[in-house]
Amino acid sequence: MRKLALAFATLLVSTAALAQTTMGTISNNPALSASAPAAAAVSPYKDPENTLLLQLKDGIVVIQLRPDLAPVHVARVKELARKGFYDGLVFHRVIEGFMAQGGDPTGTGTSGSGKSLPDEFSNAHFIRGAIGAASSGPNTSDSQFFICFAPATFLDGKYTIWGQVISGMQFVDNIKRGEPPANPDKIITLRVASDVK
Repeated sequence: MRKLALAFATLLVSTAALAQTTMGTISNNPALSASAPAAAAVSPYKDPENTLLLQLKDGIVVIQLRPDLAPVHVARVKELARKGFYDGLVFHRVIEGFMAQGGDPTGTGTSGSGKSLPDEFSNAHFIRGAIGAASSGPNTSDSQFFICFAPATFLDGKYTIWGQVISGMQFVDNIKRGEPPANPDKIITLRVASDVK
């Protein structure tokens, strides 16, 4: 019985010492201390600098940019998005089963930001949610783009792919159809995810 009491007393002393050591470690470690400032928010996006957030009337569409395929186009789209260029622009050409096109400040399909970009064709495919640069001929793409509702492999190698919808495609599906639509839907905002706090 005496041995059992001694063992129990030893266990209590060891537990108290462990607790004190642990508390000392926590209070001396700013990362573990309750009084430490909260850790910086972690972005939910794999690569926020190459992710766009497209706000439509029904929700947010998340777009993964493809600088590996079209670095010049990606850089220009981010530059324009950071300037607020796309905010409020309409989807002026929306064809059922094909695509929704926007990015023209006049809403007519005949204009852009004023800077023509070189073609950046690739072996990537125009699948559902692929985003391509609209153009009227070689090296004429600018700010206009289109989002595919369905695969459009006949465009492969003929238009630049600069992005892919990874979330929110159901909101793209809700864009009003027409060439142009009678009451076109708008891009509410387009933001680079790394800029959104």
